[in-house]
Amino acid sequence: MANPLFDALFAPLEGRASDLIILKDGTRLSGDAFFRLLARTAHALRAEGLRPGDRIAVQVAKSPEALAVYGAAVALGAVFLPLNTAYTPAEVDYFLGDATPRIFLCDSAQAPALTPVAERHGARLLTLDADGTGDLAQRTRDRPEEIGAEPRDAEDLAALLYTSGTTGRSKGAMLSQRNLLSNAEALADLWRFTERDVLIHALPIFHTHGLFVASNVTLLTRGSMIFLPGFDLEAILRWMPAATALMGVPTFYTRLLSDPRLTRALAAGMRLFVSGSAPLLADTHAEFEARTGHRILERYGMTETNMSTSNPYEGERRAGTVGFPLPGVELRILDQGREVAPGEIGVIEVRGPNVFQGYWQMPEKTAEELRPDGFFVTGDLGCRDAEGYVQIVGRQKDLIISGGYNIYPKEVELLLDEQPGVLESAVVGLPLPDLGEAALAVLVPRPGVTLDPQAVLGAIADRLARFKQPRAAVLVEELPRNTMGKVQKTLLRARYAGLFA
Repeated sequence: MANPLFDALFAPLEGRASDLIILKDGTRLSGDAFFRLLARTAHALRAEGLRPGDRIAVQVAKSPEALAVYGAAVALGAVFLPLNTAYTPAEVDYFLGDATPRIFLCDSAQAPALTPVAERHGARLLTLDADGTGDLAQRTRDRPEEIGAEPRDAEDLAALLYTSGTTGRSKGAMLSQRNLLSNAEALADLWRFTERDVLIHALPIFHTHGLFVASNVTLLTRGSMIFLPGFDLEAILRWMPAATALMGVPTFYTRLLSDPRLTRALAAGMRLFVSGSAPLLADTHAEFEARTGHRILERYGMTETNMSTSNPYEGERRAGTVGFPLPGVELRILDQGREVAPGEIGVIEVRGPNVFQGYWQMPEKTAEELRPDGFFVTGDLGCRDAEGYVQIVGRQKDLIISGGYNIYPKEVELLLDEQPGVLESAVVGLPLPDLGEAALAVLVPRPGVTLDPQAVLGAIADRLARFKQPRAAVLVEELPRNTMGKVQKTLLRARYAGLFA
């Protein structure tokens, strides 16, 4: 039996002389050098007791060594569990208790606080630091530089990714080898990636976007990555003339646009800019295209499904939409069990080889969100236009019900964002006696602009039914976001919970 994911992504690196990873300082790692690092890492982890099916939890800084741990886990048939580096020991305690990993890898500086957590759950703690040093690095010395991958089936578990847990306990999404490989293959083909591509990789690798989209697509197509620790404006501008593609979140693009050095000439060698993980404002689309000549390609996905839709590589990339389902992926939009007509809003459901196997040790939750026919209930509200482009309207949990009427925050936010002086907005529902809920508009002014919240509400009043109009508006310097740029509306609801009481 083969190991499909290893055979497709990592085995071809052996003997490859061309660059795979280029670091911020210009240090280069060939495909072969990375393969040898991966092999040494795999042998070291096997010596520590890691076996097929075991989980390995990883909370470390982004580095070639950290990426090699992912490859080593695939080679050994282990289940890779990346954790956000911002998680506290209390949060890590939950993940280790739930996933019961054989090995837990963390930064040396965090080891004193995390050692008792690992011990409590029977995990072997090893360290790996941003510069590649630590316990694991010591154990990889003098290890063999060849590795024969453990036989695995396409349906065997390859990764366990925990959702953000904004509506309760975090859930571990179980992703198989087929889930990861099929998605990488679909995206590589759709986005025309080849061995000639050089991707600016500035995303974290504890998340689907940076690990299973950016890294897997590059590995699959034998391209190269300019591997930055995180978003670094100076580094991205410096490296852009040597690159062909960038994958990012909307804040990447707004920050790039804030610098006059981003010009058509600087981006002349680029062929693709991809955005995801959060909605991209239409203004950002237009301004980026005017400045660089490139139209950003938006796509849609989530932890449980990897990527499900994408705007076309060739053809119209329509602002405010996430395009069409990927090849092999089915998408339907339902309202109370009925498939909606174009323009109508419902809950998005998807089915395909990208859809996860279920939630780790949560059969009831799995049954709630994975239908018997294989469709996954995403919890995202959306609609299709007449041409079939999918638009995400918001999360089902963010829907505001006021006096029995549905208010879709995205509809209101789009109008607010159009107003002079408004950089961006978020609309949330707050408790209100009699009506149940009412809408609050949270506004971020453009730099240097003095904004009158009531005037903004007045400007959109004649464009919305009265029940949809926000009852009040407040100003903030910035919206709270998670590490992938998504607005944390849960925090806004908590912050202003008593405003209408």
